[in-house]
Amino acid sequence: MHKFFSRFNGPCLDRVKYSYNAFTGLAKFHRPSGALFKKSAVKHPPPDLPEMPSCSFNPEEYKDMSKERMMEIRRQNCNPMTMKVTYYKKPVYIHQGHMQWLWDVDGRRYLDLFAGVATVSVGHCHPKVTSAAEKQLRKLWHTTNIYVYSPLHEYTEKLAATLPDPLKVIYLTNSGSEANDLAMLMARLHTGNFDVITLRGSYHGGSPHTMGLTSNAAYKYPVASGLGCHNTMCPDVFAGPWGGSNCRDSPIQTIRDCSCPQGSCTANDKYIGQLNEVFATSVPSRIAAFFAEPIMGVGGAVQYPKNFLKDTYKLVRERGGVCIADEVQTGFGRTGSHFWGFQGHDVIPDMVTMAKGIANGFPMGAVVTTPEVAASFAKGVHFNTFGGNPVACAIASSVLDTMEEDGTQQISHNVGTYLLTELAKMRDKYEIIGDVRGKGLQIGVEMVKDKASRKPLPPAAMSEIFEDTKDMGVLIGKGGVYGQVREYMDR
Repeated sequence: MHKFFSRFNGPCLDRVKYSYNAFTGLAKFHRPSGALFKKSAVKHPPPDLPEMPSCSFNPEEYKDMSKERMMEIRRQNCNPMTMKVTYYKKPVYIHQGHMQWLWDVDGRRYLDLFAGVATVSVGHCHPKVTSAAEKQLRKLWHTTNIYVYSPLHEYTEKLAATLPDPLKVIYLTNSGSEANDLAMLMARLHTGNFDVITLRGSYHGGSPHTMGLTSNAAYKYPVASGLGCHNTMCPDVFAGPWGGSNCRDSPIQTIRDCSCPQGSCTANDKYIGQLNEVFATSVPSRIAAFFAEPIMGVGGAVQYPKNFLKDTYKLVRERGGVCIADEVQTGFGRTGSHFWGFQGHDVIPDMVTMAKGIANGFPMGAVVTTPEVAASFAKGVHFNTFGGNPVACAIASSVLDTMEEDGTQQISHNVGTYLLTELAKMRDKYEIIGDVRGKGLQIGVEMVKDKASRKPLPPAAMSEIFEDTKDMGVLIGKGGVYGQVREYMDR
């Protein structure tokens, strides 16, 4: 199915106030603004298209490279994948950002509901975070863990305080792929086992090892990768073979019927049955790990039956494996109810990986684990030149402070619940909106041919919707195995 994801990924309070005002007429889109854009570029704009909320920030005048020259260099000197992943038929040429807003080189303003692929967690160029970066840049750009320096220790103490016992040992990396790669190595060393299980349709990175964890053909290459990696059926209660109207931890449930007795979930039992099939047919009796996001991100903002992760963790640990929560997208309060997505499933993993919103877009990632797992990894030497860089630590530390001061977790809950409720009204009205799901400000809207078949909306129709949304001045993401989910992930 075609899924558009709206990732509401964490700006500060002022940013969300703007966004919340924008959402008061949520069934409508906003007209783009700026001196050059008094009219909508949409082919058939609705007659009641409102103006974008006002913004007092004035971007700098763009005086750099021409659009034509940028595209020429993009084609000739940037790697071919850069063109392949470029969004939109008419690309957006970004010039400047401020909180929830982005401006292009022509001065057009956009409401950014994708936040740099779920990465800008407290707003573009948040003044407090920018100030922390500038202060550290004047003091010390780079040193490594062979020396002792304050920003590293200040940050790791703060980060550890957000996680429950015994998750208190931190390894800092430069990306989510690197964090997941490291977690997989640590799991294998600690358990003495090799095989790892993930969910079908998941994304955990693009490095040679994490490519094995990733279960999506679009991110695969025809080379040997991911030895020992297996996947089980994604417990998708909307598009999967089993699901009902009370399966997931969300303000909005699926439109599917449910006949489960009180206190039971047939869909969960069926998906756990699929996992048991993997145990019986595809892996040895002892395994190394199970990887899963609390809410699937790139795979389509998929939510699982309420007890799926709890039941899965139990089965994995019975087979000698460790449980790893990939919080690259769900972490740092985005789901609203908790600071970490796994907390909403009433589980405590053995390792947590994170990146993206950890430093508001500055390259950084982390693995947090237990002293026991960390001791197993200390048998060799692990060194990371840039992991724990003082500038990255200063920025990430300021991000945590800003989240607490601005109350971004509560904002994610309030605004996300409102948005989900309003989007569900659109689902009930339009046949091509099959599902609305998510929690807090990690939201997916699944686009279908019709609700009865739940088959994906054709790519051409998806592309037209995606382009029109951009032309209305709103930037969203898309995901799902078939690119069928609209994603909203910006706070």
